[in-house]
Amino acid sequence: MYPHPCYPRPWHYPMYGQGYGSNVPPSYSWYSPSYQPYGGSPSSPNIPSIPSIPLQDYGPRPLVVNIDQATKQNNTYRTALWTGRYFQVTLMSINVGDDIGLEVHPTTDQFIRIEEGQGLVQMGDRRDQLDFQVMAYDDFAIMVPAGKWHNITNTGHRPLKVYVIYAPPEHPYGTVHVTKADAQGKY
Repeated sequence: MYPHPCYPRPWHYPMYGQGYGSNVPPSYSWYSPSYQPYGGSPSSPNIPSIPSIPLQDYGPRPLVVNIDQATKQNNTYRTALWTGRYFQVTLMSINVGDDIGLEVHPTTDQFIRIEEGQGLVQMGDRRDQLDFQVMAYDDFAIMVPAGKWHNITNTGHRPLKVYVIYAPPEHPYGTVHVTKADAQGKY
């Protein structure tokens, strides 16, 4: 019996050959030209493990990254990981009891994913009327429409680790804000 076409096969992963049905052996330059994966992980022996990478802005070059690992590796308030013409990915680490900061982006939609921690998500049409409030945890995704006031407060006991996709980009290429105060002082 043939496996279901939607089930992952080794050649479905980008580091293997040239795509579906390819007989080309694994290519280990897929990650980034200067960072090559090595070994295999016990939970997925057919997929190479991925080493930590320097956290910097790799855009607009092609990049394949373990976003969960990169997000958890980040210890800065905000680091741009990839900035392109139409969207941007940033990594954020929010200290216990702190928040991202109440803000609004008139022409930018946001996708925020929590990789580690928990937080109170607040949104509203006005800065003084955040009538949308939901708790979010590991693996939750938050969609923030352009023009919506929003904030996320870390309510857990460890740093809140998130990655954010802005469309279009919100921050200058190469942005690194070590602390929240650093971010507020640059704008």
